Amino acid sequence: QVRVVESGGGLVQPGGSLRLSCAASGGISSVMVMGWYRQPPGAQRELVASITTDGTTNYAESVKGRFTISRDNDRDSVYLQMNSLKPEDTAVYYCNVKGRRLVLTTFDSWGQGTQVTVSS
Repeated sequence: QVRVVESGGGLVQPGGSLRLSCAASGGISSVMVMGWYRQPPGAQRELVASITTDGTTNYAESVKGRFTISRDNDRDSVYLQMNSLKPEDTAVYYCNVKGRRLVLTTFDSWGQGTQVTVSS
């Protein structure tokens, strides 16, 4: 069973910054894609940013130029640097990891989420 754990959420003022971290563990052979999703109150979960093993990134239009996703392949970790935060960024942020287990089956695992609140 692959485990995914996020951290770094909290309360921040508009215009502030926050850095989220995510680590995957448990019988992993390789990680193919790691991504951050968010779910605002009363809304559907949506992709924020993703990154592949070779470093290819994908961002939601609403966060381009403000958020940066990065990863440490050796540690099966992914990070989300969030700058110029806006109230509309308020949501529970979830880490998603897709890859292959040591037994060579694929996995698609989610973390428990971390709350990000942007408010003055």
